[in-house]
Amino acid sequence: MCYNVRMIKTVEQLEREYQLKLLFGEQKVEGELTYNHANGFAHPLLWVLPQEQPGHMTPMMWGLIPEYEQGEGYKEYYKKTIQYGSGLNAQSEKLFSSGMYKNSGLNRRCIIPVDGFYEPHTAPNNYKVPFYFRAKEEAMLNLAGIYTVTKDKYVTFSILTRAATPLFAKIHNKKKRRPVILDKKDIDTWLSDGLDKMDVGRMIDNDLPDDHFSAYPISRDLYSPKVDSNREDIIDVVDDPKLEIDYR
Repeated sequence: MCYNVRMIKTVEQLEREYQLKLLFGEQKVEGELTYNHANGFAHPLLWVLPQEQPGHMTPMMWGLIPEYEQGEGYKEYYKKTIQYGSGLNAQSEKLFSSGMYKNSGLNRRCIIPVDGFYEPHTAPNNYKVPFYFRAKEEAMLNLAGIYTVTKDKYVTFSILTRAATPLFAKIHNKKKRRPVILDKKDIDTWLSDGLDKMDVGRMIDNDLPDDHFSAYPISRDLYSPKVDSNREDIIDVVDDPKLEIDYR
């Protein structure tokens, strides 16, 4: 699963990196929307590249809400669906079988640009050690997602996930899932209107391979509600003595 990300690029940097223009919706934006640690369960706004407006980025709330719901009631909706992950992730295997996803799978795909993301490793005795994933070349990571627009024009998104490849299975060893991450050269295709179900499925199955990523353990502060984990040093390496895997 992918419930925590790092996004520190400014609006100007994103516009330059992806050759984009700003597109504002109903959600009000304050500041740059940058985070050293964005916790999905806080449902932050992130900059997202939408299929419906190529060449633009727009702020979307993290946590997919069905089109037939009212976005104004998002707090109550997320509260009642927290046991299902509050729409933070969408299983790609269900993209065209789920009534909640299938319209978005064809018409409302998106890219969520991030600097990196965090996944938990489960050591013996259910001891959780967070790992930080980034591109080896320290480039942006392009997470594939879907989005919806509610009846009252709230725009929300979910990150697509798939079965774990070997690196992710070793680190994310309990759920054994990984986000779908596309090569930058595939963004325009992913956001195009000409894809059918088989095309979408092929892109998901052929996303970036494991050798594109670097992953290492960090402070368990990431999971502590008592500590501010939205800080620069949260991505520093911390070799936990209870960690029993070779990640180097």
